[in-house]
Amino acid sequence: MTILRALHADITTLTVDAIVNAANSSLLGGGGVDGAIHRAAGPGLLAECRELGGCKTGDAKTTRGHRLPAKWVIHTVGPVWRGGGAGEAGLLASCYRRCIEEAVRVGARTVAFPAISTGVYGYPKPGAATVAVAAVRAALAAWPGALDEVVFCCFSVDDQHVLDAALRAG
Repeated sequence: MTILRALHADITTLTVDAIVNAANSSLLGGGGVDGAIHRAAGPGLLAECRELGGCKTGDAKTTRGHRLPAKWVIHTVGPVWRGGGAGEAGLLASCYRRCIEEAVRVGARTVAFPAISTGVYGYPKPGAATVAVAAVRAALAAWPGALDEVVFCCFSVDDQHVLDAALRAG
């Protein structure tokens, strides 16, 4: 059975097989967790991302981890929050599902997710946490035994409380 847990930490320091990057559609770096991952991984990550041709919202693409402790970086593009009526929940769920699929494809056994779309993209954190937990659980049901652990890596202790509540509720 896969362990799911929330952790307050810097995702760039985690010793897991794969970390997820909440990227923009260019995959060429940005602010927030995206910028932090690119800085920690070094210029090789940017060079590899240039070869991918971007990524659509709700999809995911994988690169090597370069200078990160993680072997892989799974880049996904979350939706911009537009009030909830523009298919944001479905696109966000697709991000988590596609990342699990990519983790399985590359043979990762442990994966860490940031809170996709909750920064500058404005997705409300409680709703995003509920979607994240439900989507990960559904994806894991489709790939039983494929992963040992999924970490929801939280930027703050308050964010961790939100994820912990979603984990307990779901």
